[in-house]
Amino acid sequence: MGLLVVSSKKRGFEEGEYALVYLDKKRRWLVKVAKGGKLHTHAGIVDLASLVGRPYGCSLESTLGNRLWALKPTMEDFLMKVERPTQVVYPKDLGLIVVKTGISSGSIVVEAGTGSGVLTGLMANLVRPDGHIYSFEARPEFLKVAKKNLEKMGLLQYVTLAEKDAKEGLDVKDADVGIVDVGDPWSLVKPFSESLAPSGVLAAVSPTMNQVEKLVAELLAQGFVDVESMELILRGLEARPNMTRPSMMMVGHTAYLTFARKTILEKE
Repeated sequence: MGLLVVSSKKRGFEEGEYALVYLDKKRRWLVKVAKGGKLHTHAGIVDLASLVGRPYGCSLESTLGNRLWALKPTMEDFLMKVERPTQVVYPKDLGLIVVKTGISSGSIVVEAGTGSGVLTGLMANLVRPDGHIYSFEARPEFLKVAKKNLEKMGLLQYVTLAEKDAKEGLDVKDADVGIVDVGDPWSLVKPFSESLAPSGVLAAVSPTMNQVEKLVAELLAQGFVDVESMELILRGLEARPNMTRPSMMMVGHTAYLTFARKTILEKE
């Protein structure tokens, strides 16, 4: 007889938390479960208050008789549904950044270019409860949106947001990971070199090849090693019985990713 494992995790909706109301691949809504809450869609109106006390994955019937599903949101759902005044880092790139940098519980991360807070939120979710993210953003309007998004994710307590140009200094020492998402990443190599702990990993997100060229040259000049740049292309499959084929649509270029590790330059 196999071992029966019973999870102690909560398995139902409570008032004040978020739910992903799902109709199909293209029509899904991240909504707050609250008394009096209503979701208006072309498929009809959904009573969100009715979710309180019901299990994750339950079905809902709209006022027009259509069936929808209430799912527990994943981190991807939060990241892709946040307010976006800036271009965000896409999930296909986020995953590689996490693996290549080794971000995990307890990590100290310093970030330049908070933007909408998408990558910030993912990292905060990974480093909790004992790690922390120190994120620098020069534009106050972006910082305001990032703070709102992090509050929505319930992760603001693991992030320190600073309205400051990272070129002026990062004010963080011995960080495990550095993240650069600005227009001139090469200008931040030296500040990050001073902020990272020896062997710390730097990851940069760049939209153009010219940015990558200048960044890599400066990384090598500053003594970083294991420097590599890459691009990820994502293509889905349309899976149907005896008719499976690659999707005609795909996520092509989103960003170039550059990774490097800090070394100690010995004085001669």
